[in-house]
Amino acid sequence: MKTKILSLVAILAMSFTSIAQIDRSKMPEPGPAPKVKLGESKKFILKNGLTVIMVENHKLPRASVNLTIDNYPSFEGDKAGVSSMMGSLLGRGTTNISKDEFNERVDYLGASLSFSSGGAYGASLKKYFPEILELMADGVKNSQFTQEEFEKEQKITLDGIKSNEKSVTSAARRVENALTYGKEHPFGEFITKETVKNITLKDVENRYKNYYKPNNAYLIIIGDINPKKIKKMVKKLFSDWKSGSIPEYTMPKVNNVETTEINFINMDNAVQSEIAVVNSLDLTLGDKDYYAALLANQILGGGGTARLFQNLREDKAYTYGSYSRVRQSRYVGTFKATASVRNMVTDSSVVEIQKEINKIRYQKVSEQDLRDAKELYIGNFVMEVQKPATAARYALNRELYNLPEDYYETYLEKINAVTINDLQDAAIKYFKGDKARIIITGKGIDVLKNLEKNSDYKINYFDKFGNPSEKPKMTLPIPEGVTASSVIDSYFNAIGGADKIAAIKTLAMTYNATIQGTPIVLTTKVAAPNKTTNTISVMGQTMQKQAFNGENGYNEMRGQKKEFDEKEINKSKSNTAPFSDMAYKNGLLDRIEPVDGKNAYVIKSGTTEIYYDIATGLKLQSVEVVKTPDGKETKVPTIFSDYKEVGGVLFAHKRDQVTPQFTLNFVLQDVKINEGVEDKDFE
Repeated sequence: MKTKILSLVAILAMSFTSIAQIDRSKMPEPGPAPKVKLGESKKFILKNGLTVIMVENHKLPRASVNLTIDNYPSFEGDKAGVSSMMGSLLGRGTTNISKDEFNERVDYLGASLSFSSGGAYGASLKKYFPEILELMADGVKNSQFTQEEFEKEQKITLDGIKSNEKSVTSAARRVENALTYGKEHPFGEFITKETVKNITLKDVENRYKNYYKPNNAYLIIIGDINPKKIKKMVKKLFSDWKSGSIPEYTMPKVNNVETTEINFINMDNAVQSEIAVVNSLDLTLGDKDYYAALLANQILGGGGTARLFQNLREDKAYTYGSYSRVRQSRYVGTFKATASVRNMVTDSSVVEIQKEINKIRYQKVSEQDLRDAKELYIGNFVMEVQKPATAARYALNRELYNLPEDYYETYLEKINAVTINDLQDAAIKYFKGDKARIIITGKGIDVLKNLEKNSDYKINYFDKFGNPSEKPKMTLPIPEGVTASSVIDSYFNAIGGADKIAAIKTLAMTYNATIQGTPIVLTTKVAAPNKTTNTISVMGQTMQKQAFNGENGYNEMRGQKKEFDEKEINKSKSNTAPFSDMAYKNGLLDRIEPVDGKNAYVIKSGTTEIYYDIATGLKLQSVEVVKTPDGKETKVPTIFSDYKEVGGVLFAHKRDQVTPQFTLNFVLQDVKINEGVEDKDFE
């Protein structure tokens, strides 16, 4: 069969060769930048200040309307969340139609209509668009804020905060913003239970009256429309929307740190670390070096082919993905490089992220890198610009940023004009690797030791609300009278009791797992006092076997057999079967350490640390220090969970083996107690 497949491949290759001869030594010449046409926009302004922009697009019989309230960011303080609550309550019934009738009408038309503190959005088929526009106008001008709906939304908001209390990702994003902008800045403040409880219905109504004004708003209408009819309709629906002054506010200045530092947020339940390298910047859409900054970011962390992803995922296998982004703003922008990584490689990940940031700053990219980045960016831009929502956003941007009418039509020309020197200048200017905050949210007890050892940066500590805090305690005190022996006794009691454990002389267990879609079977057999054998099979074939018969043992892999040396023999003799935990009675009860939010006793036995849940007595994990082929030491955790009873004894039916490259999730399929084991199994 294999020979047939190879023959077919060869025939196909020959047929392709006969079709055309291509000189693959020459790079194809790039074609000219595609011409982008967004469509002619028509603009008018109502007497109340509402700016209306219309763009005809007759490709589909659909139309959309986007309302943007362009208010200057404001600080909400002890009532943080009032604007988002106001936005959520908009459209829940008006003075003309009830909430249920409003929603039923939108659903009946097969349309979409939503409101927020920053505006509203609606879309429908062409024939229903006049009614959708009318419903939007009614919701914008005449929304009713009732106590009943307010209390519902307040409860939903509080429930959302409660459900995210232990979320490492939520805490990371919250503190990143608080530290980057400052907690007294509109972009740095966050909603808490206290601020939500401070908000009253009157606060919501005042927010609407003071900030939801047409003189600071843009209405963008795009699609299969007749501009004359739409203009007449907009005037009829929105002219009576009352304008007014917006409260003034002076935004605090945002500063970067003078020297790069680590800001650490301890979360005891973190199973991985959230890393963000952040600095603020002054970059606005249309700036001369804006296009170079975009391309520099594309090369650094703009996707799966970018340097951060290739380094941290493809090369090092530290994470599922690592990315960066440049956020331009009329107020204050940011550069951020991020990754979510395993605890044990947090320090190494910081080193690699900083290495890539410094590399793009201080080493010129190649012509090929720049060409690839341009082609990728241009391709994405051309795909994106086909969408009506994109056309609406671009039309709005021209107004907000006072851009020339042909800004997006010439956008790709500006991208193509970026040089290698332009790109490096932008990277040096905006990616401030030397004046950045490295914000890490993770489990201090797992992360800090290596982070302190392998980092030259100062480490500052914060709680999950961005308040300065002390360095987290790395261990907890062991109660008087607790020993390694008593911990093991508690474990045996937890899984069934000492008598039942003593009655077990042999165990035969079968586990299933998969790796990259391939099924793996692990068969483990043990017999008192210390005989063990582990066999790994792939698709019915034995790939690896380890056996010890009480006196001698060996490792066998792919037909290559290696006898145990004296050290391995002594280690195997010291083990106890069928439960290795019996040997840990002679270990050292070293500390109490949190594991996934559970406090655990940690026993050291040789090169292995074993964790037992204080509350339940069950074994949570074991962590063995092993040497890699290159001679380096690494920790290999095995995590035990899903305990189920078999023959009156609890066995962990899930056993996750975490290696530096991947995690093997073994599931226990079969347990035989005092049967299925023979002396020949250990030979």
